[in-house]
Amino acid sequence: MIITTLINRLKAYLRYRRNVEALSRLTDRELSDIGIARWEIDDVARDVARA
Repeated sequence: MIITTLINRLKAYLRYRRNVEALSRLTDRELSDIGIARWEIDDVARDVARA
């Protein structure tokens, strides 16, 4: 049970990092086109990783 929880948290963290990296590569214009401001990247990536 504990191992499963740790694995799931690690997977969520890795999803979060991938999303932050991908969104950070976009220009401000591209982010605006998808409705995200640069300061929202962490929050958006965290929400997506939890889903």
